[in-house]
Amino acid sequence: MTQVSLTVDGKTQVVDVDEDTPLLYTLRNELDLKNPRFGCGLSQCGACTVIMDGEAVRSCILPTPAAEGHEVTTLQGLGTEENPHPVQEAFVEETALQCGYCLNAWVMTSAAFLEQNPDPTDAEIREALTGLKCRCANHMSFMRAVKRAAEIQKTASKQGSLA
Repeated sequence: MTQVSLTVDGKTQVVDVDEDTPLLYTLRNELDLKNPRFGCGLSQCGACTVIMDGEAVRSCILPTPAAEGHEVTTLQGLGTEENPHPVQEAFVEETALQCGYCLNAWVMTSAAFLEQNPDPTDAEIREALTGLKCRCANHMSFMRAVKRAAEIQKTASKQGSLA
């Protein structure tokens, strides 16, 4: 066992874990966070996606100690019900979900992507979301939601620059 200090959703916590314990298991089992989900365990589906230092990463293959010293954001830390992140707002407005199991993957990947590319083309959105899986085949709704989120962010940015 090793002690690891993690900063998750703005809170720093110390956990005791085996060195090879995936971050996903630490987040779910030690920190009781439920939105990064186990999907494939092979970094192929994206259900376990978190944002680490602005990058979307698959927590199912990342050893917990590798997250020490980094800012980790989960879906719970992205926004609140009263003040949702633009991607969360857009996914709700577009009703871009069905069963919701894969939603973590799409929202977290989209949020990290839009931070790096706030005015994406359709092709860039498709490329950024490549590899994420949705058994409900809701992919077109996800595309619309990411486009809407980019518009929400642009509007917020313009309003913020006028203040």
